[in-house]
Amino acid sequence: MIDYFKSSLAEVFDELKTSEKGLPEEEVQKRLKLYGLNRPVVRKEKSIPAQILSRFMNPLVVVLLIIAGFSLFFGEQISALLVLMMAVLSVFLSFFQEYRAGKEAEKLREMVRTTATVVRGGRPREVKLAQIVRGDIVDLSAGDMVPADIRIISCKDLFVNQASLTGESLPVEKCSDDPLANAAYMGSSIVSGTAMGVVVKTGLATRFGEMASAIVSAPPPTSFDKGINEFTWLMIRFMSVLVVFIFVVNFFLKGNLLESFLFAIAVAVGLTPEMLPMIVTVNLSRGAMAMAKKEVIVKRLSSIQNFGAMDVLCTDKTGTLTLDKIVLEKHCDVKGREDQSVLVQAYINSYYQTGLKNLLDKAILKYEKLLVKQFKKIDEIPFDFQRRIMSVVVDYNAHHRLIAKGAPEEIFARCDSYELDGALHPVHPSVIEELKKEYDSLSAEGFRVLAVAYKDVEKSKTAFTREDEKALVLKGYVAFLDPPKPSAKEAIAALRKMGVELKILTGDNELVTRKICSEIELDIQGLAGPEAVDQASDPELKDLVNKTTIFVRLNPAQKERIIIALQRENRTVGFLGDGINDGAALRVADVGISVNNAADIAKELADIILLRKSLRVLKDAVMEGRKTFGNITKYVKMGASSNFGNMLSMTGATLFLPFLPMLPIQILLNNFLYDLSQVGVPSDEVDNDYTLILRLWNLKLIKYFMVIIGPVSSIFDFATFGMMLFIFHASQPLFHTGWFLESLTTQTLVIYVIRTGKVPFIESWPSLFLMLTSILIVTAGFGIVFSPLAAPLGFVVPPLLYFVLMFLMVAVYLYLVQIVKVWFIRKFGFD
Repeated sequence: MIDYFKSSLAEVFDELKTSEKGLPEEEVQKRLKLYGLNRPVVRKEKSIPAQILSRFMNPLVVVLLIIAGFSLFFGEQISALLVLMMAVLSVFLSFFQEYRAGKEAEKLREMVRTTATVVRGGRPREVKLAQIVRGDIVDLSAGDMVPADIRIISCKDLFVNQASLTGESLPVEKCSDDPLANAAYMGSSIVSGTAMGVVVKTGLATRFGEMASAIVSAPPPTSFDKGINEFTWLMIRFMSVLVVFIFVVNFFLKGNLLESFLFAIAVAVGLTPEMLPMIVTVNLSRGAMAMAKKEVIVKRLSSIQNFGAMDVLCTDKTGTLTLDKIVLEKHCDVKGREDQSVLVQAYINSYYQTGLKNLLDKAILKYEKLLVKQFKKIDEIPFDFQRRIMSVVVDYNAHHRLIAKGAPEEIFARCDSYELDGALHPVHPSVIEELKKEYDSLSAEGFRVLAVAYKDVEKSKTAFTREDEKALVLKGYVAFLDPPKPSAKEAIAALRKMGVELKILTGDNELVTRKICSEIELDIQGLAGPEAVDQASDPELKDLVNKTTIFVRLNPAQKERIIIALQRENRTVGFLGDGINDGAALRVADVGISVNNAADIAKELADIILLRKSLRVLKDAVMEGRKTFGNITKYVKMGASSNFGNMLSMTGATLFLPFLPMLPIQILLNNFLYDLSQVGVPSDEVDNDYTLILRLWNLKLIKYFMVIIGPVSSIFDFATFGMMLFIFHASQPLFHTGWFLESLTTQTLVIYVIRTGKVPFIESWPSLFLMLTSILIVTAGFGIVFSPLAAPLGFVVPPLLYFVLMFLMVAVYLYLVQIVKVWFIRKFGFD
């Protein structure tokens, strides 16, 4: 194989059996079969059996499997079967939901697949990145991702960001005739300029593919992931200590080793929150599907948690606060008087530039159709975010004319004269201040302003660089209007009400940004420019970002630094960006958000894709994220408090009862039925009030909830013990039956109280499915006692008075939990 970057282009084309006209479609299909899809990391899709098996490795499921093994070893087949069914139920429900959600999410992600422009059969066409093959000819411009490793055929002012490969923060210049600079690699992106290249390597063979396959890893866990893991091990530690205690006490007090051991492992099952993996998976899957209905596509499932926890959103104003329908309103000379020649110069510049045509260029070209083809294009100097200018050179009468268009402050710095009424006048400091007044006046009215300048040069000069953008003549201004969205004011107020602070990170100037923000009534607490960001040390920047709402005239590195400063203040930061200058900020944000029509690099780096760029859509998505969090914490709070209550009850029963409070098989059946009742939790409604308040994972408050609410259930367990012993003088089977029914009923129905911070059924209703599952399970528990299964399971039918007293006890229990819950919320603010 030849060295593609040191060999001549003719040798490269010959080796790859291609040409500048590209490959025919039949050859493309052959190469796809031969080399595979152009994917830098081929994640081995686990087979369905392997996916199911991996779920059995969850610590909670492993505990159940060990217990099932012990039960089987000691001849307790029915107990082993029940424990195994619990493990299988948890595993298969979580697998089924995640598998289905994965398939649905893949369909949605197909809607935002990044494409590249390739030449095939002599014609340009858009294809998915994965469909690119060796020998394809690719056409690249600003904002594009380099889709594979390419040898550059031709380029113009090409600068590439290859930070993901080399760590270099600054763009690197490329050219076609230098063996050290004629390569562009997959994973990099075009910052400015244009290029044509031939693909020499794809997929795993690329430089990026070699690196990615070596370091590919799962994304870092979110704070929520860490919290769930901490809770899991907390419950396992509690369970381990209690089980050993109960076993030892039972053995010494009752003397039966096997009975004590089987009872202890049955208690272990009862204290294991084995449905937690299923609850988390199902809730995230449902959250992703709900977001899709609201025009939000989730690329990374775990980002839903961060989305709900987001407390600051950084965004540009264009298209978010404004309609994103930019219209050219004025074309004027340096005194603000309408001037058609300014429009002609700006039109020539926009018409002939071949880089990223932004909304301002489109607005100029749409404003009025002008005949400019008589001005033959000679060269161009593409836009970049350092200069913030782009220039074209055309054959203009007896000379060549360089026409520059860009940020007024950058144009001013390159002008040594200005044109007014056909005459040229020198520029000096006092004149610059006068020229800026007109620019500032337009900006203060809400206009986005670009300056237009030119320079005439001899026809003998045909190649131009950035160094030629000096000694320009200021021609005038073109002013654009992008009106604020009517819905922006309402959406900002809604986000503020939900605890999400909005910060504007824009490349626009102070005056136009302040005008738009005042129109939508954004509370401006402070405004800073790039100088303030650059001059601030890290500690100073932390103070600056906390007291500043608007940052103007920012470059990509400054946006990234602001987001990192916010994160150091323990803020969960979302960043909404759609441009090629937003890549760094999207990468470091806790939640990277982009839109479907964004630059390739922005879509690739985002966690969330909006099909419509709107703060209202974001508000709805944040609400869905918080609903997902709410339903997961319902199960965690209920599981923690219920299990802690059971721990206390089991400990008391072990110490004071002369027999086991419930047979091991009955404990397992109780837990199995309870687990089935929890299947309805992910479908539950979440109160609107709950979603309005920012809630973060707080294991400390969950522990408080556990030790305060849990003993309430123990009080009624002990009351049941007293009722069975002193009112009914119960035999062991009757005692077991009485506690079985009371325990199952209270821990199943208490979800109605714990699921809301309000008064259940009066101020807040659960979902129909949750009601059906809980009622069905309680009915099934009572039905077993009256069925032929009662005798084998050790149950007897209690007297009628038992049911009356138990009904009263359950009602009082739920009422007391409601009172304690309300007190807890007022005391700790945690619901």
